[in-house]
Amino acid sequence: MFRRATFAALAAVAVLAVAGCGDDTPAASSGSSGAPTLSGEVNVFAAASLTGTFTQLGKDFEAAHPGVKVHLNFAGSSALAKQINEGAPADVFASAAPKNMDDVKDKGTPTTFVKNTLEIAVPKGNPGRITGIKDFADKDKKIAICAAQVPCGAAAEKVFKAVGITAQPDSLEQDVKAALTKVGLGEVDAALVYKTDVLAAKDKVEGIEFPESAKAVNEYPIATLTKGPNPDGAKAFVDYVLSDKGKAVLTAAGFDAP
Repeated sequence: MFRRATFAALAAVAVLAVAGCGDDTPAASSGSSGAPTLSGEVNVFAAASLTGTFTQLGKDFEAAHPGVKVHLNFAGSSALAKQINEGAPADVFASAAPKNMDDVKDKGTPTTFVKNTLEIAVPKGNPGRITGIKDFADKDKKIAICAAQVPCGAAAEKVFKAVGITAQPDSLEQDVKAALTKVGLGEVDAALVYKTDVLAAKDKVEGIEFPESAKAVNEYPIATLTKGPNPDGAKAFVDYVLSDKGKAVLTAAGFDAP
């Protein structure tokens, strides 16, 4: 009887020991909510017109996730789509038009997060005496617009067609920031950019609204990239852009809700 009791006690101790070992096994890395703990770098490719807002969102995201560094790459959406398709290590793509998002092969499901409208930008004081969109057909005016493959250029073409004019640009730019810079430096009388860009550069340029801009409202989609090196960070960044905090930053910059 004593021997049987001893064996039973030893067996019980062994079971408890195994159970104890199981409790010491490290859990998968996650936050208190069960979400993955974020770390490393998040590479965000974003349209040039998002420069101000995404710079702020990147800083805010890093503050919310101390283990993460956000790297931002701004350019025309068509150029960014090409870089991604050629293998650039991007985690997130935010485009100024659905077409350029569609051109990207390996992506998650895009979500439209803001809209933007074109506006005429002129130097302070409007020295070229620009009055409206029809001035873009005046050969005597110095005009800058975005190239046709860039979203702001494609939108401009829609506006010109709606108005029934043939634009006479002196400069075709590869992104909206380049067109705006020419206005700020006084190198052109006017450029067709987004209203958010005019608002961001209000100390250097003035904006002229025109009703035909409603013919070419740009939708901005954002998506994670399936071959990105940091999928958890990518998803978290997109979620942050779509959150109330993200929307507040974008709305303050003049973007419209989708």
